[in-house]
Amino acid sequence: MRHAIRHPLQGVAQSGLHDDLRQAFNQFFQGDEDRDGSSVVTSQWTPRVDIKEEADRFVILADLPGVDPEDVEVLMDKGILSIRGERQAASRDENTSFSRIERRYGSFHRRFALPDSADPEGVTASGHNGVLEISIPKRPETTPRRIQVGRTGHTLSAQ
Repeated sequence: MRHAIRHPLQGVAQSGLHDDLRQAFNQFFQGDEDRDGSSVVTSQWTPRVDIKEEADRFVILADLPGVDPEDVEVLMDKGILSIRGERQAASRDENTSFSRIERRYGSFHRRFALPDSADPEGVTASGHNGVLEISIPKRPETTPRRIQVGRTGHTLSAQ
């Protein structure tokens, strides 16, 4: 039976390269990073989101631990909602070595196409405990109006 030996990572550059290779491998072979295509290619990591629909709004909850909500950019343009920001890596010195690095750092950018029922003018966003909540109100629904068909004063006669 083979035994796997895990060597501790030495130095920041080596660990960064290791993370980049692992992420590229996962994206290419497993496709687990972003199956829906909402992450922009230049993103260094992809925050996980939950999207729910309520009676009067849509809600996007994005996990952004370690990111100050004020540093997150939320844009709405032509029916596309964009979330963009960056999570800074903790400062490391040359004497620091890690046996495992799993948390992602760097820039992120996700985009979501919103349905026609979304009201782009009323979008709000707030962050608390590492979760960004974006609320997108729905436009007031217009109910179909029944039009009464009336008779005119003319009658058709059979010939």
